[in-house]
Amino acid sequence: MNQGYHSSSTPPPHLIAWEITRTCNLLCAHCRASSHSGPYAGELTTAEMFSVIDGICQVGRPILILSGGEPLARPDFFDIAKRASAKGLRVALGCNGTLMTREIATRLKEVPIPRVSVSIDFPVCELQDRFRGMPGAFDAAIKGVQHLREAGVEIQINCTITKMNAPHLQQLLDLALELGAVAFHPFMLVPTGRGKNLASEELPPEEYERILGWICDRQEELKDRIFFKPTDAPHYWRIMLQKGKRVAQASLPARGGIRPVPQASSPVPGHPPARGMNSMTRGCLAGSGFCFISHTGRVQGCGYLDLEAGNVKEKSFKEIWEHSPLFLALRDLSLLKGKCGVCEFKKVCGGCRARAYESTGDVLDPEPYCIYEPRKVRASV
Repeated sequence: MNQGYHSSSTPPPHLIAWEITRTCNLLCAHCRASSHSGPYAGELTTAEMFSVIDGICQVGRPILILSGGEPLARPDFFDIAKRASAKGLRVALGCNGTLMTREIATRLKEVPIPRVSVSIDFPVCELQDRFRGMPGAFDAAIKGVQHLREAGVEIQINCTITKMNAPHLQQLLDLALELGAVAFHPFMLVPTGRGKNLASEELPPEEYERILGWICDRQEELKDRIFFKPTDAPHYWRIMLQKGKRVAQASLPARGGIRPVPQASSPVPGHPPARGMNSMTRGCLAGSGFCFISHTGRVQGCGYLDLEAGNVKEKSFKEIWEHSPLFLALRDLSLLKGKCGVCEFKKVCGGCRARAYESTGDVLDPEPYCIYEPRKVRASV
């Protein structure tokens, strides 16, 4: 693994997703963590959470997404959020929306948490409730969104795309617009955790390509009405470039790193940013611009990449971020194998490292759900 990075050249994290608890009030079919109502042993204490926040501030001021499980199920949620905000981190919340009350929404605004993502996978009550494992989940999430809007908090709608809801994508987008969402983030399923039971519902690569093209076209059509950011789909960047669409904040740096994105930037002209929360940099950011921290302090490239870079109970976040052999390898695009390694788009895409690992056990293997054949591969045939 490449040891060429050191603290002075390590890219700062742009986004950190933090599973502050694995406890959840739902039993979602796709849950990467197989979350249930808990409790879970070994979760970080409030004091340990504060220490990690201080450690994150030693390497940058990223957007910190407080997630779960269901983060609002943690009793000290607001203590954690206020600590992170007071330290200068840009705090966001990722939740299922069902626990959102008018009082909680008002308190979120006061922290401040400028944006909350709410997961809605179906535009139909019955299908959403079944997928989320709770009767009334759809209505509760919609009511939660309404409370957030009344409190003046920006809304982002997340959805995990499978064969089951792909036919409903336009309806989901229409619902997001109707709810006043500023962003729509489709997640391409990576079958981990309980999601392994949905492996047969994972879209084939050709359908991924078609849907990503559809998303790209809708972004061009809707412009500043809403911002799209497909997740777990790094080849979206390649598709945007091939289509000749506007690519915001695109960076093609040497050595496979990424340049920091200005905090106040917005990739969609005319779209008011929530302190840079619409920023995009490149495809797979695992270990280079993004990482995931689990409820027990385990640091990973992302929540779907089940490889440990280190644990904040044993090492400082700064040490893990700057010196983890896993992260050093992920930052060196020259180590990518197969067609990803020779692809002309690898600096803006990089392939999904979690999907590669789940497919072969090697985090550096080619992205298995990309149908594109690089020029060098075509030339060798």
